[in-house]
Amino acid sequence: MSFLAVLFALLIEQLKPLPRDNAVHGAMQRWVRWTGRNFDAGERHHAAVVWGVSVAVPGLLVMALYLFIAWNSLLLALAFDVLVLYLTLGFRQFSHFFTDIRDALDRGDEATARRLLAEWRHLDASELPRTELLRHVIEHALLAAHRHVFGVFFWFVLLSALGLGPLGAVLYRLAEFSSRYWNYRSRSLDAPSNERLAALSQRLFTLVDHVPARLTAAGFAIVGNFEEAVAAWRRDAGLWQHANEGVILAAAAGAVGIQLGGAAAPGVTPDRGKTFSAGGEAGVAAAQGSTEGQPAQPAHLQSVVGLVWRSVLLWMVLVLLLTFANLLG
Repeated sequence: MSFLAVLFALLIEQLKPLPRDNAVHGAMQRWVRWTGRNFDAGERHHAAVVWGVSVAVPGLLVMALYLFIAWNSLLLALAFDVLVLYLTLGFRQFSHFFTDIRDALDRGDEATARRLLAEWRHLDASELPRTELLRHVIEHALLAAHRHVFGVFFWFVLLSALGLGPLGAVLYRLAEFSSRYWNYRSRSLDAPSNERLAALSQRLFTLVDHVPARLTAAGFAIVGNFEEAVAAWRRDAGLWQHANEGVILAAAAGAVGIQLGGAAAPGVTPDRGKTFSAGGEAGVAAAQGSTEGQPAQPAHLQSVVGLVWRSVLLWMVLVLLLTFANLLG
């Protein structure tokens, strides 16, 4: 049933995507902000309380509702799975910016592309050279594809197989959103937050994302240039400070044959610079490097889109085969 739920959710999302500023995103933002305001008093243990209320409580409520529905009707349970996946999984939740940036670059309108990138990732892209602009877009698109599609997909399939319905999809989406939200709040001068909460949310999401990130990287290697992807994974993943990001981007770079990574360009906010400040065995010197391959070109945008879709098909086929094996067994 998990295969059908993912398939229907992706199809519906392609036909009727959620708008850029949708009610679900706004509800998550209000929920996480409310839990922080009401459960965080700045003490060490309050960080765990806020994270548990923000992430675990909604997941458990969704699981309980799913089990109640499944007890009455498996068809309604499938519909509930599709609904939750439609709200938590999908390309259109991030592809608005990617498509608009690609169209702007096709028109030769780099100023609009820089403005859209700055709006998407909350960084100063005004002085980015063209190649670095393309690298930014590709890196952020790959990470967004993982976090909005593959990460949700893996956790949904795993916990759904255990009879827990869409619990995995909700937990992953809220863990990812909470990590992003509290780290953004902690960096915002006008809205400081508990630094322990920001650190805890980042650490817990890193744990939640550990296996999915490596499965995503493996998928990129299988559907791309396998030897180069594996070599880049082993050689270049340490260029990034965050290990999960490193394995995804290094494997994708090798699979497509493109240069990713590198030092922050002038005008880029610390958010970009930190990504390459502490990776690699050689420390900062290694962090200044890029993966091997060709410099980013507009044609690589389409290559990355193809890589992601082939990987989606790969994992869908594997889930379908596992479903058949389970039925026959």
